[in-house]
Amino acid sequence: MNDLSDLTRIRQDLHRYPELSGAEYKTAERVRHLLESLQPDEIVTGVGGAGLLAVFEGSENGPTTLIRCELDALPIRESGDRIYRSTVDGCAHACGHDGHMAIVIGVAQILGHQRPNKGRVILLFQPAEEDGQGARRMFNDPTFAPYKPDYAFALHNVPGLPLGEVFTRPGPFNCASRGMIIRLTGKTSHAAHPEDGVSPAPALAELMARLPDLPKAFDESTWVTLVHARMGEKAFGTAPGEAELMATLRSETNEAMTSLSDRACALAREAAEQAGLEVAFDWEDDFLASVNTETGYRAVTDACRDIGVPCHRMPEGFRWSEDFGVFTLYAEGAMLGLGAGNIHPQLHNPDYDFPDELIPTGREIFVTIIRKINGLAPDS
Repeated sequence: MNDLSDLTRIRQDLHRYPELSGAEYKTAERVRHLLESLQPDEIVTGVGGAGLLAVFEGSENGPTTLIRCELDALPIRESGDRIYRSTVDGCAHACGHDGHMAIVIGVAQILGHQRPNKGRVILLFQPAEEDGQGARRMFNDPTFAPYKPDYAFALHNVPGLPLGEVFTRPGPFNCASRGMIIRLTGKTSHAAHPEDGVSPAPALAELMARLPDLPKAFDESTWVTLVHARMGEKAFGTAPGEAELMATLRSETNEAMTSLSDRACALAREAAEQAGLEVAFDWEDDFLASVNTETGYRAVTDACRDIGVPCHRMPEGFRWSEDFGVFTLYAEGAMLGLGAGNIHPQLHNPDYDFPDELIPTGREIFVTIIRKINGLAPDS
């Protein structure tokens, strides 16, 4: 039941059948089928979409510990000729969520034989991490209310770091980020008489120059990255009347993100007003910062020390975003980075593949954390 080759097979099988954010229902069904044989006390499905929970109850009262992994894949066409490559054209587990699921299923295998002594352990399989919506949807689903945790933990594999070594820190672990869409609307005109219209060109040019400079006004690290711009249509006889600009805003804390968003909107309104344009905003891929509590951080470092896994305190968090921060807003907990190898294709690359060697390490870290918080009964 706890054979690591079985977990590798599970991981590679999940890899074959990826699903995009918000559509992970077949993946969730595969996971549910695997969990049923391990006889958790409860399996809760359909939480926040395709999300599911496996609940393992202890014999005494105590804290609730949550271990979270992700269900979704990416709209990326996988390269390579591995025998378990994706069967879905243009969709692949190019972020390693298949491996994260295998690790947490491995934890379920242990709990199937060794229930917690006190409290309960909840294994959470979350949809829609890649677009930043899944954690919010699960947490805010009324079905989840009875299962809200006292402690919450998660991991993410990180290419470019030594294989099987842990990297974490107290405080900000992943940045907050938001996708900002600015829509400018003026008035088209004949290209021979542009003065009879209201062109968004000057305002668009001003915003493209000034938005990336906004972080200079902040004491903490923030970033504004322009990702897309469009103006008018391909029509040489028409002066443009509308434009669209997209940028990714990024910050170490949620407070800085609020301020950065406000300043970006104010700058866009100012440019639009000066040019006589209307302006509107949309937001996508909205991630809170993932912030590790001191207690959660110590739980990770203590577990790594106990099982002999090298654990490094990071001087600063990762710039990429993760929606796990929804859980640590309300619970003690932490996220950790698990090195996927110094020389390994990066996350979201078409040739990325999760290193199966990480499965036993990830599983043992989570099981050790659970043992310290909830205790574990002897193997039955």
